[in-house]
Amino acid sequence: MQTRELGRSGLQISPLMLGGNVFGWTIDEATSFAVLDAFVANGGNAIDTADGYSVWVPGHVGGESETIIGKWLKQRGRRDDVVIATKVGWEVNADNKGLKKDYILRAVEGSLKRLQTDYIDLYQSHKDDPTTPVEETLEAYAQLVKEGKVRAIGASNFTAARLQESLDASAKHGFPRYETLQNLYNLYDREDFEQNLAPLLLKENISAIPYYGLAAGFLTGKYRDQADLQKSPRGAGVGQKYLNKKGLALLTSLDAVADRQQATPAQVALAWLMQAPAVTAPIASATSVGQVTELLEATELRLTAEDLETLEQAKAVKAA
Repeated sequence: MQTRELGRSGLQISPLMLGGNVFGWTIDEATSFAVLDAFVANGGNAIDTADGYSVWVPGHVGGESETIIGKWLKQRGRRDDVVIATKVGWEVNADNKGLKKDYILRAVEGSLKRLQTDYIDLYQSHKDDPTTPVEETLEAYAQLVKEGKVRAIGASNFTAARLQESLDASAKHGFPRYETLQNLYNLYDREDFEQNLAPLLLKENISAIPYYGLAAGFLTGKYRDQADLQKSPRGAGVGQKYLNKKGLALLTSLDAVADRQQATPAQVALAWLMQAPAVTAPIASATSVGQVTELLEATELRLTAEDLETLEQAKAVKAA
């Protein structure tokens, strides 16, 4: 599988990143191992997680996903074969959140221990912390890079203005710079990314690794009416946001392209992202080996000008 570089980091990844948010949440450890095995066996090499996954589940404390990935890395001996991306800064609990230097230096040790590794390939600010100067955050990352605990850094859920401020601080003080941006972007959620973020990313050669590439599963086509929303724990939230005129028009366009390409709507949605300017690799989660195979096949799909035009038709449709 042809790889792509993350920004200017030198890290080479597959055109699709495997989302680890479901590990220990909607799939157990054994199924997570099977998903990871299938992903790597079929050419994937980039895995995204966070110390906050899956703190939203009753009884969970955060770090569940990292723990499963760490056990898999240890048992399979695959550390050198994969690029591990994790994050810091989400509110794990009242005392563990934000991007202050002392917290980052403490939090990274927990992630390293759970992942059973002595370095993290891509360490990301999970969300902006307006209470902390960007210089303080970047100083912490500079220390971790110098110590060999982190190879490159990325940002997530940043505005263009805050990303620019961070890039300016890196240039001024000689700190590592954010090489990636992990923000919301998919065929439905487009406006902010395309208008405000993509121009900056292209100018600075920063890689977009967008999350919700399949709009929480909506773009797979599995949610087409109210009855379908009962199919998964995410259904209610998916329906509230995406099951509307715009969403249904988009599914119609995806169906047309999928039929033309002899592909699935999910493969088309991911292929569209892989061909989008500024995007290096979308992130997608899988809950079965079959889903892994389907998603990775999207890396071989090439959308035509006609396909892209078909998908554009739903852009102007209003949600209501």
